[in-house]
Amino acid sequence: MPVRPPVTAASRGPVRLELDWDALEVAVERNSPDTDSYLDLGTGRIITITTGDPEAALNRQQVSENIRNFLRVEPASSREQYRWMEKFVGSVTDEALRERLIISIDGKGAFRRFKDVLLAYPAERERWFSYRAELLHWHIQQWLETHEVKPTNDPPWGQVQAPTELPTVGRPVVHGTEAPGEALRRQARDLIETIPAIELPTAIAFLEFLKQRSAEQLAKEHGLHDHNDDEDHSKSP
Repeated sequence: MPVRPPVTAASRGPVRLELDWDALEVAVERNSPDTDSYLDLGTGRIITITTGDPEAALNRQQVSENIRNFLRVEPASSREQYRWMEKFVGSVTDEALRERLIISIDGKGAFRRFKDVLLAYPAERERWFSYRAELLHWHIQQWLETHEVKPTNDPPWGQVQAPTELPTVGRPVVHGTEAPGEALRRQARDLIETIPAIELPTAIAFLEFLKQRSAEQLAKEHGLHDHNDDEDHSKSP
């Protein structure tokens, strides 16, 4: 049964209720085409409907039949969260790390690669968590104000201020028509064209070595990621 469009703040007026802040934060952070979350305007609870979940049909029916009592939670879009990563990368002072991060956020799987690179840099990783949490909490506050939802309990993270504007270090992180990874591949291909044929076996062997070393490094980083799974449940970029 399809869910009808949610009721707007203008049609129902301000709502005061005690919020489940932790569940709301997860709902705003989660951005998946298979998942929808709704704020129960009577209880402050968050109802999450995930395709394939055994309770999905029941929850969807509950929301659809009482649509005036529910408000769809608007998560921070993937595009918006990607911009957060770009701004953070632009503020990294370690030039080598900044270049690695610029390449990591190029193309599909950017969020996972970005996270994997930061695993080896705990100080920058913590700085990213703090920055991202600040942006998420600001998003939540703006969403609540837009829909005239007035919490009767304070959020566990305290008073929310406008996000800090991070300084840009080095060249700006702007992905134009040619992504950073593709630019490097083009440069490598151009260099190969200038190498004499007799030297190509050596060049290929070196590239194979780099490929193997990269695979080993990724395996090592994923192993560290698995070791920190408990921490990542409470902190995920």
